[in-house]
Amino acid sequence: MTGDQDKTDGQGALVRFDIYVSEEFVLIELAGLLEVLSIANRVGARPLFEWHFLSAKGGAMRSRTGVIVETEKVPARISAEYLFVLGNSNPDNPALSVGKLVSDYTFRGAQVFLLAEAASRYIAEHGDRHAHLTTHWENSALLRERGGVFEAGSSLVTEDGRIVTCAGMESTIDLVLWLMGRHVSKAQQMTIADVMLHERIRDFSTQQPFSGVRGTETGDAELDECIELMRANIEEPLPIKEIVALLGISSRSLERKFRDILGSTPNTYYRELRMARANNLLMNTTMSVRDIGLACGFATGFSGLYKSFFGITPAARRKARGPGPGAVRRLSNNS
Repeated sequence: MTGDQDKTDGQGALVRFDIYVSEEFVLIELAGLLEVLSIANRVGARPLFEWHFLSAKGGAMRSRTGVIVETEKVPARISAEYLFVLGNSNPDNPALSVGKLVSDYTFRGAQVFLLAEAASRYIAEHGDRHAHLTTHWENSALLRERGGVFEAGSSLVTEDGRIVTCAGMESTIDLVLWLMGRHVSKAQQMTIADVMLHERIRDFSTQQPFSGVRGTETGDAELDECIELMRANIEEPLPIKEIVALLGISSRSLERKFRDILGSTPNTYYRELRMARANNLLMNTTMSVRDIGLACGFATGFSGLYKSFFGITPAARRKARGPGPGAVRRLSNNS
């Protein structure tokens, strides 16, 4: 079944995610993936993503916690930009042997994301083809116990060309939030994380928690502090010169950090952050458009700026709001 509409009313094709599941799949990985995509569709100017549940033979697939998902067979003609293969409570599940599936998707130009047990099975069967792969630390231990010659890494995520391996579980959220950065602005990406109550998007190189190593939101402590100052001062934006004074660095240094790490400028990022907050208030509160503009630091010209940013007026956006097309059409439990 599809988790979104098949057309975008002439505004461009949706980015397709194929989600491959098998009996006893890990529910938190599915939920993490779907919630990020659904929220991204909700907070954006228009839906960007669609998703399809797939399995080897189609039909109902049960998670290890008893939730059932209706799936389709893998399509003969692959059109997805991304394939996610979820982990499984049984690392020896034959359905995790997806070498041919991976080859078919990468041949068609898709990027493949293998989570937890799916990653460890791929490592066991095809690890010698890649220089860098990772999996959940429990699966790494299992690989070592079984005498495998390939040593998996301990980072959360490893990207090796079109093959991305991931520790799975909650790191799935970090992975998908990172992926959103390819399709939405940095400010919108962080807004999605805020709605998720996800305090920071962990970098791929972040070591899995058992190692005791902690990272930063952007990989740069001063940039993290700058973003926190911006978030704390939405209604009355701070001048950039005041921010650099509080940070104790030069304006040129801050501009370089934004350019190199976020691909933006401090002023542009700050404006996008405030506009993303305004969009969230517009969709989720009954505040007037004027009050929303004031609450986000736009004393004048908010409606025009909003339209230039999102391609639609605030009034039209609010009129069109609703549960959105991101809801899963059929997702039942075992009751």
